[in-house]
Amino acid sequence: MPLSRPHRVAVIAVPPVTTFDLSIPEVVFGATDVGEEPAYEVTVCAPVPGVVKAAIGIDIVVTHGLEAVERADTVMVTGTGSRISADPRVLDALRKAAAEGRRITSICTGAFVLAQAGLLDARRATTFWTMSEEFRRLFPEVDLVPGVLFVEDGRVLTSAGLSAGIDLCLHMVRCDYGSAVANATARLVVAAPVRPGGQAQFIETPLPPERGTALAATRAWALARLDEPTTLAELARHAGLSVRTLTRRFRSETGLSPLQWLLHQRLDRAREILETTTLPMDQVAARSGLGTADSLRTHLLRRTGLTPTAYRAAAVSARD
Repeated sequence: MPLSRPHRVAVIAVPPVTTFDLSIPEVVFGATDVGEEPAYEVTVCAPVPGVVKAAIGIDIVVTHGLEAVERADTVMVTGTGSRISADPRVLDALRKAAAEGRRITSICTGAFVLAQAGLLDARRATTFWTMSEEFRRLFPEVDLVPGVLFVEDGRVLTSAGLSAGIDLCLHMVRCDYGSAVANATARLVVAAPVRPGGQAQFIETPLPPERGTALAATRAWALARLDEPTTLAELARHAGLSVRTLTRRFRSETGLSPLQWLLHQRLDRAREILETTTLPMDQVAARSGLGTADSLRTHLLRRTGLTPTAYRAAAVSARD
């Protein structure tokens, strides 16, 4: 259906602004294609147009004032290095927009600004995981949900840090224009498929880079038989080492113990099978070496925040 007008998004730059976060709405919403008319109109604004200090790198120039908030359908505050003492004019604009029923959102530490405005009181919200304790201390009245990508509580949405802002924006595209448009946008910006907000923030590195090749042959041997039980003793025997020496060298080269490394590899294999086949969960577990469907579910949920069924559904949605 033709649009009567684009959905208007006002992005408030709160100094010192995180420039990466500030770019996300323009990149994602600008890539959203719904036909001849643009899907979104994104305006970056500040209390006083002009130079806005950035947290890292060069400062930016903002040409619009807070009047952009008055015209917006969605108001967003992106990441900022400031946790307290936000400009009262920004807080007043946010309160007025919320009272008028506009959608209010934040990326990363922008949640601190929404909380200062009182818009997160008695609501569920999230922010960048490293700031969780500080957020709880400053705003105990907010129901903080740490470790997730984003939280939607009515007309107020908050996301975790950095790339989680992309997930939040894609979620809003899906809400506004449907899953097909959102997944097409994800492909255009080379992002992951639209992911549920409850998915984990991936706080830990999934697999550290390898720093040596002495045990490469043993790792290749283990990869070729991921679907078979493999013990430390078998790995050590293949490498011609004692279990103790194998463990020490394995950790030196991979950053993980041998069994931790095997689990990472098996989970990666399981994700590949889930993404590319319709095999039942017990067969996915068997082929990836995770044993049972229950074991697959436990480990995948711990790693990604998604059940195997939800993970497969997200992959299928991205292909459609």
